[in-house]
Amino acid sequence: MVAAVLHDWRTAPIDVRLRAALGFLEKLTLQPDSVRPADVAPLRAAGISDEGIEDAIQVCTLFNVYDRLADAMGWYLPDEAGYAASGRNLMKRGYII
Repeated sequence: MVAAVLHDWRTAPIDVRLRAALGFLEKLTLQPDSVRPADVAPLRAAGISDEGIEDAIQVCTLFNVYDRLADAMGWYLPDEAGYAASGRNLMKRGYII
């Protein structure tokens, strides 16, 4: 499923809530100046709570900031094994502490 999402999230076999969130987050990342309150309506219609929407926005924003800082500052980025270890940790613990 991950490969399908990475290839094209629009056609991947994923839950309607995830598809709505990914569409919104793509716009937030690529066209942040054009995001409006109306862009949240499809997420709510898909059944995503306001708390879930806020969490998604916060995670997206942080990753965008970190990516830009890493690119600008030439920070070390983990290799594939490092990302895999981080992913396993997130699957166990999530983002909430």
